Amino acid sequence: MTITINGKQNDFEKEMTVQELLSKAEVEMQEYVTVQLNDEILSRKDFDKITVHDNDRVEFLYYMGGGK
Repeated sequence: MTITINGKQNDFEKEMTVQELLSKAEVEMQEYVTVQLNDEILSRKDFDKITVHDNDRVEFLYYMGGGK
């Protein structure tokens, strides 16, 4: 199964939840990442309920604050 993660194609053996994908993709600082699946921002509470399928597009986003 192929999933596009942050613009790069990645191959996995089977479908998995978003939470499982975070681990398989070795995402750092998982507690701070926002996940966008096929252009929809997901709620963190649903990461273990939503399944990622073949040809899905996933973006791992980090929002940083800044300023003076």
